[in-house]
Amino acid sequence: MSTGTGLLTPEDLDFLRRPLYGFLTVAAGPVPPQPRPVWFEGTVQLFTGPETVKVRRLRRDPRASLLVASPVGERERWVSVAGRTTLEQSGAHELAARLAARYWDLDDPGRAEDLAGMLAVEQVRLVIHPEKVSRFTN
Repeated sequence: MSTGTGLLTPEDLDFLRRPLYGFLTVAAGPVPPQPRPVWFEGTVQLFTGPETVKVRRLRRDPRASLLVASPVGERERWVSVAGRTTLEQSGAHELAARLAARYWDLDDPGRAEDLAGMLAVEQVRLVIHPEKVSRFTN
């Protein structure tokens, strides 16, 4: 295992560009922490509703972490990014559309309808600014 000081390596970014689930944990949450699976984009941004529990917690304490692991059947690998977050009012719908295309087959009418539902409601973009990066590659 190695620990970075806020920098993602090119190998980390290649790994984070894959359609993998990340597990988000926010600081002001319950003890023990309760990570939630999320879609994300490699520079460590995701979207969510502006009134979600995670957003309310991040407004009180902006620290969060995202852990991404390789799927079963691949050699073990993970990257963890921790840092302060910002809540951005712009770009959330565009991010949602990019991520839906990455994670879903949008030719499926049901998935296209799911995306339309996401785009019909207000979203914010949550950006984690890496302060600590840990990784493991086997």
